[in-house]
Amino acid sequence: MREVEMSEDDENDADLPVVVSTRSQTPSTTTTQSFSSSPPDQVLENVIENVLCFLTSRHDRNSVSLVCKSWYRAESLTRFDLFIGNCYSISPQRAIQRFGRLRSLTLKGKPRFADFSLVPPNWGAHFTPWLVAMSDGCPWLEKIYLKRMSITDEDLNVIAEGFPGLKELVLVCCEGFSTRGLGELVSKCRQLRVLELIEDEVMDADFDWIFCFPDSVTVLESLAFECVDYPINFDALNLLVARSPLLKKLRLNRHVTVGQLRVIMLRVPQLTHLGTGSFNSSDVVSEQDQELDLTSCFASCGNLTCLSGFRDIAPDYLPWIHPVCANLTSLNFSYANINAEQLGSVVCHCHKLQVFWCLDSVCDEGLQALAATCSDLRELRVFPMDAREDSECPVSEVGLLAISQGCPKLRSILYFCQKMTNAVVIAMSKNCPDLVVFRLCIMGRHLPDHLTGEPMDEGFGAIVMNCKKLTRLATSGLLTDRAFSLIGKYGNLVRTLSLAFAGDGDLGLSYVLKGCSNLQKLEIRDSPFGDTALFSGLHHYYNMRFVWMSSCNLTLRGCKLVARRMPQLAVEVIRDVDENDEDGSVEKIYSDVEDENEVVEKFYMYRSLDGHRNDAPNFVSIL
Repeated sequence: MREVEMSEDDENDADLPVVVSTRSQTPSTTTTQSFSSSPPDQVLENVIENVLCFLTSRHDRNSVSLVCKSWYRAESLTRFDLFIGNCYSISPQRAIQRFGRLRSLTLKGKPRFADFSLVPPNWGAHFTPWLVAMSDGCPWLEKIYLKRMSITDEDLNVIAEGFPGLKELVLVCCEGFSTRGLGELVSKCRQLRVLELIEDEVMDADFDWIFCFPDSVTVLESLAFECVDYPINFDALNLLVARSPLLKKLRLNRHVTVGQLRVIMLRVPQLTHLGTGSFNSSDVVSEQDQELDLTSCFASCGNLTCLSGFRDIAPDYLPWIHPVCANLTSLNFSYANINAEQLGSVVCHCHKLQVFWCLDSVCDEGLQALAATCSDLRELRVFPMDAREDSECPVSEVGLLAISQGCPKLRSILYFCQKMTNAVVIAMSKNCPDLVVFRLCIMGRHLPDHLTGEPMDEGFGAIVMNCKKLTRLATSGLLTDRAFSLIGKYGNLVRTLSLAFAGDGDLGLSYVLKGCSNLQKLEIRDSPFGDTALFSGLHHYYNMRFVWMSSCNLTLRGCKLVARRMPQLAVEVIRDVDENDEDGSVEKIYSDVEDENEVVEKFYMYRSLDGHRNDAPNFVSIL
């Protein structure tokens, strides 16, 4: 998953299961009318509504809604953007009934570990119930953002029929729909400004969806379809781009060659964001002419600030992008198999770069070149070419040390490697004190400091001690209870914590649950934590969004006890599904007394205002 965060990325989410934000709005003329003939209570509500239109903080709006019934009503009427971090935290009917003036809906479904195939297929997170509720209750809806949801072609058709004024649709890590559904949508939503398909599983219905856009001039501003892994009608795309004068963001799939890219770029020199597609070509007639043409194309796109794509890249083509490098603030090479020398020839021109993603093929030397030039870097992600535990990884603590020394403004890092040292992690905590997100993934299990043989406790302890703004932490390597005691003691601001293959036993997790008072999202896999560790967080679970534990030491008895003690939480026990049993037709019974000491495979607990969901498949037991 390289086009999106590999974990939930909303560190500023409010503590309630349903939170929203509003853009600054000018109070409508209907609410600024004379109050002379209105009763005092009505006057007060009108005034509050006018004030709340300018309140954008999710935390502040949640606080306002708790003051009294009058403020609750006023706040509900002025919520235009609704964010729901778990589609099962509230029923669609309840949410839509309360917030009937929605303009924008953000809805998230499956747990993050679905990205790593740890959530069985057909687990849930269907968009259909939400769409049914919105069809009658949200006539002014303009924006829909879905993440890890299941959305069907029929759903897309209902959106097209029921919300002809839809302006933005963003689907991230979604599944269940095909190119036919996309065609129905784009043919009817004539006011569509944004259509972004990011890391979705799109089925091929042998349908020319690009051709379905209206023949007239469009208001399209952003179009992204990198994940649609099927050939497209290039002639239709070329014509669409030509009649989209407002287009600023365009991300193409790997079936678009550099020859076709050149044609597109000549049409839209106003682009600010470009996903290049394959960045390879099988139709080169003259290499010299090709280089001149594409170099001039990039030179003419003077507004480009974000560049991505580069799938099936031909490294010899990289010099073509040199004319735009000086203005780039974001560069994504996470699909480009390039070496240190090739990377160095590009980043030496990127003095304004703030966001950079790449593969570990760039080696430590490539990261050193990046650090030498890009002192303003704020976000770095280094993904593995080979994610196997026993693979050889060409980046190490050497590259990380260079980044920490050359990029002091760094705020977010995701770094995959096979070996690390405490000394370098401690150095990063001191050199980059503004870190908000620190995710170090040492791919081998239980690997210590490769120079001293000591656990990685001191390194991760330094991160939580010295990085005072840290809200998100992912640990790896050999960790003992000491690491978790330091996280619990100093990680007061940590909201998202990911643990894998770590810990000595229950005591470590209890340190975290008792110490991290702001913890919202806890995800654990393959760690030795059991019932005692789970019980240590009973005082805090109502304040958290979710807890996920897979391949740990939880028993069914422990899970049932937590469910009884926390009746307002939904507790799911999920069994692994065989490839031939994806529908869960062979049900595993978890209610028998003799099974209560059995270690559960997956445990998922989350807040819900409306009790248990009614669409759980057979392989999910809700306790």
